[in-house]
Amino acid sequence: MARVLIAGCGYVGEAAANQFHAHGWEVECWTGSTDSAAKLTGRFYPVRAVDVSYPVAPIPDVDVIILSVSSRGGDEEQYRRLYLGGARNLRAAFPDATILFTSSTSVYAQTNGGRVDETSVAEPAHAKGKILRETEEVVRAAEGVVLRLGGIHGPGRSAIVTKFLRGEAVAGDPERFINQVHRDDIVSALLLLAERRHEYPGEIFNVVGDQPIKAMDAYEWLAPRLRKPIPSSTEKAPPSKRGVSNKQVSNAKLRALGWTPRFPTFEEAMSGSILASFGF
Repeated sequence: MARVLIAGCGYVGEAAANQFHAHGWEVECWTGSTDSAAKLTGRFYPVRAVDVSYPVAPIPDVDVIILSVSSRGGDEEQYRRLYLGGARNLRAAFPDATILFTSSTSVYAQTNGGRVDETSVAEPAHAKGKILRETEEVVRAAEGVVLRLGGIHGPGRSAIVTKFLRGEAVAGDPERFINQVHRDDIVSALLLLAERRHEYPGEIFNVVGDQPIKAMDAYEWLAPRLRKPIPSSTEKAPPSKRGVSNKQVSNAKLRALGWTPRFPTFEEAMSGSILASFGF
């Protein structure tokens, strides 16, 4: 039985743990705090509070590590300790395991609305994006696999819907492209790449839906379904802390492996999963 250690058992990590367990993997989850660990008691797998930003004690027979930590609201130093420090500490403790790192398509800073793939320049201007790139290179040097995730949405989670219900727009030009991916499609990508990890050492894969959507098109689709007007702030939405890009991210490389997203478009994700979780 293969064994996976999931470092960061949050929104994506917990869903991944459940699916890996269902597919016959031996699973262990690490979270950053005892409170987070306590919320996950009673699972079919052990959950422990371990801060990977410090050197960690190894556990035996780990084949795959999923580094899916989150530093929402954290400053640059916390980001560096958790992502870059975490990758280095896990690599040192588990030199024979394959690391799968959930990075972000925010490392592509392109603003012209064009198509980008894994061969495109990834030179983020913002500090946190640069830390993600450094972390990617640590993982690749250890023959791990990097997954660059689009904006994550899924049951109970959608930045666009949450802001829309508050009458707010997402950051940036409403005519810019937004690249998203459903949580369950991230999990299926992690499972596929974990199972085929020896075929793709050091590789990068974009994990996004099939079709990006312009912010204004998303507003126009949501308005009648949420029974609210398009946010009045669309003309002056401030940029995010990571900056605002405008690109269409390709998932062709991952699809070529046989990965098929269950929710390939914004509309399908909303209709088939997300809106019901918000009560619509």
